Amino acid sequence: MRFILTALLCFIALPLLAHEGMAMPKGPELGSSAAIDGKGRLWLVDAAEGHVRLRHSDDFGRTLSAPLEVNAQAEPIYAEGENRPKIAFGSQGEIYVSWSQPRAKPWTGFVRFARSLDGGQHFSAPLTVHHDRAEITHRFDAMAVDGQGRIVMAWIDKRDLEAATAQSKPYLGAAIYYSVSSDRGASFATERKLVDQSCECCRIALAFFRSIYGDNIRDHGYAVLHADARASEVQRATFSQWHIAGCPHHGPGLAIDSQGVLHAVWYESKDKPSIWYGQLQPGQAPAHSVLIAGAGASHADVAVHEREVWVVWNHVNAQGYELMLRGSHDGGLHFDDARQIANTPAASASPQLLLWQGRAFVAWNTSAGFRLIPTEAL
Repeated sequence: MRFILTALLCFIALPLLAHEGMAMPKGPELGSSAAIDGKGRLWLVDAAEGHVRLRHSDDFGRTLSAPLEVNAQAEPIYAEGENRPKIAFGSQGEIYVSWSQPRAKPWTGFVRFARSLDGGQHFSAPLTVHHDRAEITHRFDAMAVDGQGRIVMAWIDKRDLEAATAQSKPYLGAAIYYSVSSDRGASFATERKLVDQSCECCRIALAFFRSIYGDNIRDHGYAVLHADARASEVQRATFSQWHIAGCPHHGPGLAIDSQGVLHAVWYESKDKPSIWYGQLQPGQAPAHSVLIAGAGASHADVAVHEREVWVVWNHVNAQGYELMLRGSHDGGLHFDDARQIANTPAASASPQLLLWQGRAFVAWNTSAGFRLIPTEAL
């Protein structure tokens, strides 16, 4: 199994969801994830009233089924843009769902997982993925399934920060840990550490993450994860030298094409807020870097199919949120001008690109409702 794990190494510990206790949210939060299965059915997971909800659509999002509660017993659930429930599929019709569960102390969490072996009709009782049960940060989970059906879970973890603090030693940020299941999610192996000093609250793209270099330099790194005991080598991927003692809540996006090229998008604000695209090279600055968007842009995602590359992001203005798109037809060497493909005056979650038979769609959840938007000219 080879997973490219990329993450932006974030900055400060800004308040995420201010869970001082175990209170349940009163309604659905906007953090959600979507996926299209091999038969063209759209699946959507989000959270409401202490339950992860699963819905599906057979008409590309125009109508959605009644929600099925993944976890029968209600529990706190993180469901914001950078830390939202996830969904993935197995080769035999399995549906896997993961989420981060807030604990009693602020900014703590457990990574939770449940599976359905009957196409989403029933789910197993949730299990906690990691063996460490300390009430610390284990959250911002990411999930993927390889060609042999093995499930990899990765998350941000603060056990090493706690250990360093107890010994009065310096430690910036958090670590990234991961675990693998080889039995269709019935159990997970003891977790292994990938890297120290990752950003505390930026999402992990399987694979891409934000890391801390030097004195709070928040740049990105990536690594190939192996299912066996082989060590993973973390490579620095961006060199913007953004110095900030905090967490921007802006994780990266990553897509890998059929030639193995790593297409990445990321947010930075060293000189001014901006979203960038580039092709990752181990230990070097990204190739073909392009400034995708400037002030007002946030939470980008990227997808690739053959020579087509799509980048989407949210843009906020006085009227609300615009869903913006730029496309490339030559493998990311050049991009079309930005265009708006949707808008809403209401609150919006981060957009997510989905591929189906060479077409790209954007899953966009807003307080006005969920939409699946084609990237073709409207």
